[in-house]
Parts: sequence; structure tokens; C-alpha cells
Amino acid sequence: MEIIVWIILIFNLLQLLVAFTNLLFQPNYSSESLQSDLISVLIPARNEENNIGNLLSDLQQQSYSNIEVLVFNDQSADQTQTIVTDFVKNDQRFQIINSDSLPNGWLGKNYACYVLGNRATGSYYLFLDADVRIGKNLILQTVNYLKKHQLSLLSIFPKQQMKTFGEFITVPNMNYILLTMLPLILVEKTNIPSLSAANGQLMLFNSKIYKEIQPHEKLKLSKVEDIETARLFKRNGLKVACHTGNKEISCRMYNSYNEAVNGFSKNVIMFFGNSTLLAILFWLITTLGFIVILIEKSMVFNFGFVFVLSLTRMLVAIKSRQNVFFNILLFPLQQITLAIFIYKSAVHHHQKNYEWKGRKIT
Repeated sequence: MEIIVWIILIFNLLQLLVAFTNLLFQPNYSSESLQSDLISVLIPARNEENNIGNLLSDLQQQSYSNIEVLVFNDQSADQTQTIVTDFVKNDQRFQIINSDSLPNGWLGKNYACYVLGNRATGSYYLFLDADVRIGKNLILQTVNYLKKHQLSLLSIFPKQQMKTFGEFITVPNMNYILLTMLPLILVEKTNIPSLSAANGQLMLFNSKIYKEIQPHEKLKLSKVEDIETARLFKRNGLKVACHTGNKEISCRMYNSYNEAVNGFSKNVIMFFGNSTLLAILFWLITTLGFIVILIEKSMVFNFGFVFVLSLTRMLVAIKSRQNVFFNILLFPLQQITLAIFIYKSAVHHHQKNYEWKGRKIT
């Protein structure tokens, strides 16, 4: 039992160290003027009538105006096409591509991104999900950073907007796993593929390299093409960076508990190297480890252990620009939902019956 105690203690201290390292890692963004490079903003959209207009309005207000905006309307059954078409009529920089069908052997978003990437003409490709909101300097900051650091890919985890109780006990798990398991500075400073992270909500590419690698074609059936793309680039010796905490981008990923559970169960295992076993071990240590400590150690020791857990949560919340009090208070419920993510992900993987936005994903 003593060995288990020390494993739990060391693991939690390492989580604290990683969270502290990520808090210290503050990328230096510049809003200096770019040269005359054309930036292609590429947006896959399927049934996004509640979001797409907001993002397109944000793009019209960008401080950098030499952009083309291509929206792939992926067989939307709502008013997405009508909303985008209105923007196209009033701004010559905007284009819409309407899809009639999804070819066999492709997942929907991967195909949308592939088509967008092959239609774009810019020097840089900025892929954005339709549900993000961006500040006026987002393009300037991200392109400047990519150019300055000679990156082939820059990805950013947006600040997550949460309104319902169901979102508060689900959404923070993503940042908790990421920011306590992976020092993001190592994503940028090493060429080790396993030290990779990316978020499909914002992925910025050097277009020349994107065309050479064709990540969305190579990963046409990947449910987590963003993370796989980062690993693919690193395997090809290309520089990648992944950030959190940029004030220029935010997103409300899900509107309810059920949406969040369904969404996160799609990719949670990928955070653990696609290993269900590692995901379960992570959950056991971070959720039930305190029981072992409580049984084996003194009360003073237990207070210290709880302090480390709380401090780790606090650092993650600060880095993610989330509410510190809620993240500490709701920690037990968040851990319960994490167990549900892992369970549903394992079931989907075994039964191959995952469904997203009305499509079966095997």
C-alpha cells in the first residue's frame, strides 16, 4: 500500500508542476501589421444557423482585411446557407461552397476541410469552427506568431464559454487533462510526436506545407484529426505549437450536459495516447487517490494533499480563463462526468456506433 501512496503523491505533484509550467508559458503575440499576404479563413459548417453569422461578422471587423473567407455548407438542414449567402452578396471576400453529398470513406468535417484547403488561394490557411467568436486582432496575432517562430501549424484552445450547470461539470475536463498532462512548451520546442496537441476550433497552417502534407486527406477517417494532424506534422519534422488563454478567441462548445457528454466521448481517449487503460488509470488516481491517502496518512498530510489538488485546479482555471471557485467546488462532479466520457468512448469504440450531427461515425 505504501508504494501506491507514493505513486499517487508523485503523480499529483507532477500534475501541479505541469500546470504551473503551463501557467508560466505565456506566448508573446504581436499585433504588428503584416505584409500583403492573403489569408484564407476556412470554415466548415453543418447546421450552424445559431453561430455562423456571429463569426462572419467578427471576420468583417478584423484589423487585417486582406482575407478571403470560404464557408463549406455541409448539407445543412437549417438556415446556414441563407445566412452565409447574405454575407457573400455584401462582401466580395466571402464565398460559399455547397455540398451535395459526402463521398464514401470520409468523415464530414475532414472532407469539408479538404475541399476548403484545395479551393483556398492564400499564403496561410486559418481553419475555424463555426461556433467560435474572435477579436479584431486574432488574424494578426496568430499569423505573426506563426511566421516569427517559423511554425507549420499553430493551434489554440479557445476560452470556453459556459452558461448551464451541465456545461460547468463537463467542459472544464478538457483543459484539466490537457494542462496537467502536457507542458505545452514541449509541443513547440521538441520534435517528439507523442508530445502533440491541437484543437480543430482554430488551426493555422502555412498553406504551402498544408498542400504538400494534405493532412485532411491522409486522416479522412480520423475522429480526432486535429491531434493526429499535429502528430503527422511532427513525424515529418515540422514545427507545431499549441496554446491556450488567448483573449482573442472564445467558444461555447456545447449548450447542455448531454451535448457535452456526446461530444467529449468522441475524443477523450486520444488525450491518453488512444489507450482506454491509461484513461481509466488517470481517472482512478485523480478521483479515488485521496481515499488511499486518507487511510494511510495523518490528517496534516491529508490537508497538504487536498491543498495540492486545489492548487492544481486553480492554476488550470487561471490559465484557461475559467472561474476558479466553480472549478474547485465542482471538482467531484467533473470527475464523475469524466468517468462517463471514458465509459461512453470505450463503448463507442467497441460497438462502432458513434453519431455526430446526424451522421454515423464508425
